[in-house]
Amino acid sequence: MLRRKKRPNKYHNYIIVSERDSDLRHFHFSHKRLLRILGISIVFISVTLFLSADALTGLLYKAKLKDLRDNYERLTETLVDLQTQLEDVSGQVGTIEKKDQAIRTYTGLPQIDRDVRKMGVGGTVIRKTNMNDIASDFTDKISELGLDVDAISRRVKLELQSYNTMFDKVRNHADNLKVIPSIRPVQEGFLGSGFGYREDPFNGKVRYHYGLDFAVNTGTKIYAPADGKVKFAGDQGGFGKVIKIDHGNGYRTIYAHLSKFIVKRGQDLKRGELIAITGNTGRSDGPHLHYEVHQYGAPKNPLDYFFSGYLK
Repeated sequence: MLRRKKRPNKYHNYIIVSERDSDLRHFHFSHKRLLRILGISIVFISVTLFLSADALTGLLYKAKLKDLRDNYERLTETLVDLQTQLEDVSGQVGTIEKKDQAIRTYTGLPQIDRDVRKMGVGGTVIRKTNMNDIASDFTDKISELGLDVDAISRRVKLELQSYNTMFDKVRNHADNLKVIPSIRPVQEGFLGSGFGYREDPFNGKVRYHYGLDFAVNTGTKIYAPADGKVKFAGDQGGFGKVIKIDHGNGYRTIYAHLSKFIVKRGQDLKRGELIAITGNTGRSDGPHLHYEVHQYGAPKNPLDYFFSGYLK
């Protein structure tokens, strides 16, 4: 008799026992079903892990982006502060350049060419930008500030060279500088009519104005802008009471519409010495001082001969 071979059981039996009671639960799965369940479980776990990782990455990215944004804002504020300081330094250099021009006038040195000065002129404005362009924008800002620093550095070097030249000139010709008009004759008031063509306040005709008019109250003190000697102190037609000072080296100054003389003809003067009191005498439309500077008979713009403050 032939024995029939026993077929292998294609099912797996599982028994689950609860700890709370004596119930038994019996499960049986085929190989295919088991593999299917395992496959679904693996896919589910993988998807869960992927989504969790993606969510975690998103949170980390947002945290990093916020940190980057905060750092960028702080750096931008620092750059703005640096730019403000550079603008302040640039303004101070501009003041130095004006003094340079005045000193060169006093010492008889030629003025620095405007094109040479323009080589040092720069300026940029720092602005907020889109976060998508942080890297390139930040690099641009650093580059712009670098250019500004280079520009100011060139201006400072140019002025240093100029001042060294003028220092040597001043040191070798100190006595001559004492006779060059170099301060405002009055400390108060403001500039009215300037040097050059203007409309005559009485007849409306255009005439050349050879000096500056300082609008001041009657009684304002007038000081000598340089050493010299009083060559005239008296009345002179439409100029009213006038003082003329000969400073030497071709320089002469004129003061008109005065109310009172403090000095007299032939008197020697020192820079900063009180010479007269302002008024409204002669052909005048109000209290003011008319002031002229001449060199070898040619009228000069007094603005080219002003230092701030007194040089005593």
